[in-house]
Amino acid sequence: MLRENDPLAAFWMPFTANRSYKEAPRQLVSAKDMHYKSADGRDILDGTAGLWCSNAGHCRDEITAAIAQTAATMDFGPTFQLGHPLAFEFSSRLAALMPQGLDRIFFTNSGSESVDTALKIALAAQRARGQGTRTRLIGRERGYHGTGFGGISVGGIVNNRRVWQGLPGVDHLRHTHDLARNAFSRSFPAHGAELADDLERLVTLHGAETIAAVIVEPMAGSTGVLIPPVGYLQHLRDICTRHGILLIFDEVITAFGRVGGATAAETWGVTPDILTMAKGLTNAAVPMGAVAVSRAVHDDVVNNAPEGIELFHGYTYSGHPLASAAGLATLDLYAKEGLFNRAVELGDYWADAAHSLKGLPYVIDVRTIGLVAGIEFEPRQGAPTKRAMEVFHGCFDNGLLVRATGDIIALSPPLILERGHIDDMFAMLADQIKRIA
Repeated sequence: MLRENDPLAAFWMPFTANRSYKEAPRQLVSAKDMHYKSADGRDILDGTAGLWCSNAGHCRDEITAAIAQTAATMDFGPTFQLGHPLAFEFSSRLAALMPQGLDRIFFTNSGSESVDTALKIALAAQRARGQGTRTRLIGRERGYHGTGFGGISVGGIVNNRRVWQGLPGVDHLRHTHDLARNAFSRSFPAHGAELADDLERLVTLHGAETIAAVIVEPMAGSTGVLIPPVGYLQHLRDICTRHGILLIFDEVITAFGRVGGATAAETWGVTPDILTMAKGLTNAAVPMGAVAVSRAVHDDVVNNAPEGIELFHGYTYSGHPLASAAGLATLDLYAKEGLFNRAVELGDYWADAAHSLKGLPYVIDVRTIGLVAGIEFEPRQGAPTKRAMEVFHGCFDNGLLVRATGDIIALSPPLILERGHIDDMFAMLADQIKRIA
């Protein structure tokens, strides 16, 4: 129990076991490039790009300078019936990076807001097309789409759904994680493309005329690096097209170089109708999200609306000047340093290092794609998730930041890493896995 004058008491921390954390806090006090600094002065190698978001590394001078200059010029400018140049410039630059045709950008402030925005746009587009009966939304088991009511409704994380009342008229595809057939996959698992046919089952159950959109992560990150089987996303795209269902890719994690290229959609050759972003959009220096919308969907909503506001939706901070400045500087860094190519350049070396963990105690799977790795542990009897949390704490205490999610350790380092960083990450991780044995 915390004392009322405890300096840690006031902050109710997100997705955190507050009581146990505040009994033994682990704090970060500064960051630069590939490392954090802990409160006790130790360097912590960042194996997670913060929280899947600092793709260009930490405290990059170019981004810091852009934010400072903009803060001194115009700290805020509303984008309701007004505008400022940075938001328009950033949207144009961003649109040019998206898959062909997804060239209309709606700004938000987070991945959660991007998802709720995408769902609203999908419903509005179907209505504008004269398909007003299409109100059903389809998500996927073990999907994570943020913490708005729309996101938890289409998401498939049990604890989110168990606690909060979701939206009506939502159904879910089966997830694609198949340890029996696909354990220790490098890149796309060989088996499971047929799981996309689950959408045909839901079409038969509900009727295509009731379904507005399907939303999936190209790669599910927050639930443990669940990589799509070969052909799965293409098959899902074909089914959506055949039935007039809009396809939304949640690329809050996969966009901006994580699996190579600007987006997983372009890199993997599957174009959705709507694509959500956040995290690496501004290198996490200023909170921001965005939704890229196909020209066809945008024009259906805008051109079929009566005179006045076409979409009754938005946020006070949509296209915020500081966030726009940070985003522009981030895109410049990505281009100048070739960071979208790093997942290709280092992918084999990264995969070799990750799969070297095969055979260590309790490791039942290693899966890799791009610069992402998931290491899954056999659950401890009567105490699921404990092994991964022990590895998380042990790694931090010995100089490495990883991400624990269920019985899985996820790695997604800044794209500026070098081979030596990879060697250090997996050596430290292997050491901690052996320690818990």
